[in-house]
Amino acid sequence: MRLRLDLGYDGTDFSGWAKQPGRRTVQGELEAALGRILRLPEPPSLTVAGRTDAGVHARGQVAHVDLADDVEEPAMLLRRLAGVLTPDVRVNRVSVAPPGFDARFSAMSRRYGYRVSDNAGGVDPLRRKDVLWYNRRLDVGLLNAGSAALLGEHDFAAFCKKREGATTIRELQRLSWEQGETFLTATVVADAFCHSMVRALVGSLLMVGDGRQPIEWPGEVLRRAVRDSGVHVAPALGLTLEEVRYPADAELAGRAEMTRRVRTLST
Repeated sequence: MRLRLDLGYDGTDFSGWAKQPGRRTVQGELEAALGRILRLPEPPSLTVAGRTDAGVHARGQVAHVDLADDVEEPAMLLRRLAGVLTPDVRVNRVSVAPPGFDARFSAMSRRYGYRVSDNAGGVDPLRRKDVLWYNRRLDVGLLNAGSAALLGEHDFAAFCKKREGATTIRELQRLSWEQGETFLTATVVADAFCHSMVRALVGSLLMVGDGRQPIEWPGEVLRRAVRDSGVHVAPALGLTLEEVRYPADAELAGRAEMTRRVRTLST
């Protein structure tokens, strides 16, 4: 039986999602909790929609786990997880996954939010763990103008940490900035993201927003398709995975098969 877990976490004290020897990770905590509750000889293995880095938060993360058919009801498992997990990670829903569901490969898009405050006095103390303080004034018009050239399907090699055998071609569906009462929020949506992509995009745009780089610069960096020393990766604390979207149940398996293909840019 495959179960879907919808979860969130405060990434401050985690070394990211993925298990690492000697480090506290979200995957490690969840798998250990499941193994303890179900009295398994080895913890089960979770597959996640998006591997977040150290310090990155999640409100809408999704994972799946394959378990024997005779495990207890999802509602009871949810309650028992709440009793053993630490307060900085919460499973909000446990459900039996429909046929063909894969938390990673069936996903249509991921939506992240990046929050940053340019207030002279700093960040609201109650938001200090998920809002970055930026010690320069930012112009939301410049931020949105600089973002425009990055939309669409491109090779985002200039904004990704290269991984052997992994493609850096992605479709950036939305990148927009809004000014709130006490901080700005960047909403970033793509079919998938490569390693450090969101924070590198934000880091480059902050330099446009504060006037140190022209509006055209992020687009020029993108077209060169190589890492630019001028692109600084924004700190992890401002980033939150907000939502993962999936197609209708009948389309899950087809979406997973399509996602597994290595992509090339259409000409």
